[in-house]
Amino acid sequence: MADIERRALMKGAALGALAFTVSGTTVMLTASQARARNVPYRMLKEHEAETLAALGETLVPGARDAGMAHFIDQQISVPPEEALLQARILNVRPPFANLYRAAIGVVDRASDKIHGKRFAGLSADTQREFVNLMRQNKLEGWQGGPPGAFVYTVLRSDAVDVVYSTMDGYEMLGVPYMPHVAPDRRW
Repeated sequence: MADIERRALMKGAALGALAFTVSGTTVMLTASQARARNVPYRMLKEHEAETLAALGETLVPGARDAGMAHFIDQQISVPPEEALLQARILNVRPPFANLYRAAIGVVDRASDKIHGKRFAGLSADTQREFVNLMRQNKLEGWQGGPPGAFVYTVLRSDAVDVVYSTMDGYEMLGVPYMPHVAPDRRW
């Protein structure tokens, strides 16, 4: 990678930007910018992205607009050792796309069995009730995927990251952003 490209990548990473492909060109965008620009998904199908966005919004208000689906899509497309996903932290075996697809599938199947439609098509109140039962592993019809409490933990952590682990998130929380601390500083 050319020196200038590396510097741009590092600057973007410090601002919470990730590498997205737009019209065949790699650009640095935050997940919310990728969502706003309607950047095509690399790995997720549209209905999978809708389910992830709805789950994220239910778990952490603001996750949809923060680009939850774009964040996960981008992260499951990078080498596992570079992923910023909770799945990596919890030592889920790569490829991480398998976990997210299994989670989306079991959520939508259980929602369809209980309510007659996919999770993204439920009302906000029904989504909250569903997620509360999922968190407790008490959902009827939950079959063929990771346990509900595990899905809840992984997706909630990812939603928190996408909403609050950015400069905008720090600002919402009233936390000053400090990109680095002087290396010669002694505590």
